[in-house]
Amino acid sequence: MRYFVAVAEELHFGRAATRLHMSQPPLSRAIKQLEAEVGALLFARSSTGVTLTPVGVVLLDEARALLDHADRVRVRVSAAAGVATITVGILGDGADPGVARLAAAYRRNHPGVDIRIRDTDLTDPTCGLRAGLVDVALTRAPFDETALTVRALRTDPVGVVLRADDPLARRDELRLAELRDRRWFQFPQGTDPIWQSYWNGGRPREGPVVRAVQECLQAVLWNGTVGLAPLGHDLPAEFTVVPLIDMAPSRVVAVCNEGDTNPLTRSFIEIATAAYRQ
Repeated sequence: MRYFVAVAEELHFGRAATRLHMSQPPLSRAIKQLEAEVGALLFARSSTGVTLTPVGVVLLDEARALLDHADRVRVRVSAAAGVATITVGILGDGADPGVARLAAAYRRNHPGVDIRIRDTDLTDPTCGLRAGLVDVALTRAPFDETALTVRALRTDPVGVVLRADDPLARRDELRLAELRDRRWFQFPQGTDPIWQSYWNGGRPREGPVVRAVQECLQAVLWNGTVGLAPLGHDLPAEFTVVPLIDMAPSRVVAVCNEGDTNPLTRSFIEIATAAYRQ
């Protein structure tokens, strides 16, 4: 199921294989085996990537629910067994140099700890922290910080993601008002309203509902939708990010539950702060 969810969110076997730290052929075989067990195609394949079939759309919701439940079980079992474990939720770019420095520093400081990573989609900025799926989250603000401890690590300027042939893509900079008549990404109902408002430029918008970064990019590519993204991240040649001069920057933050006394969690926050200052 994790293989299926990775392909469904990336909409590309190569990117999904990279995310899963495996080669593409065994991933393709695993998906074909799953399709055989289900008795239906889950993806419509093309030379540029894949799209979910109606059956795949249904399975994706169920698969996410199953994996969330499995994560909760692992957390409870580890706690009962007394194993030194920390589960880290990550939303964003795993190739960020700050993440690499943090991972290396945390391993050096805690060589005997089992570090588990939960890569999450765009619908939950706390990466499962409120649901008890992770101990600490490496994510982006703003969101509802009630009962959470939030440590700011870095701020990134934000731009608008456009198709490369969009007339606005030739601009050196833009203002939010210039995008008022465009369709924007939307997150599913129930998503943190503070989070949704920020990524919609502070006002209600209309547009397609997305969960993952690749779904956002496909909406831009196929429908000319616009949305926001931090600057400094590489995108395929089909896309352009134009800086927004009147948009508040995006904060990279480390988050844990308020009052958390777990020394592994506290250490993670402190090491993250140092790693992102380098």
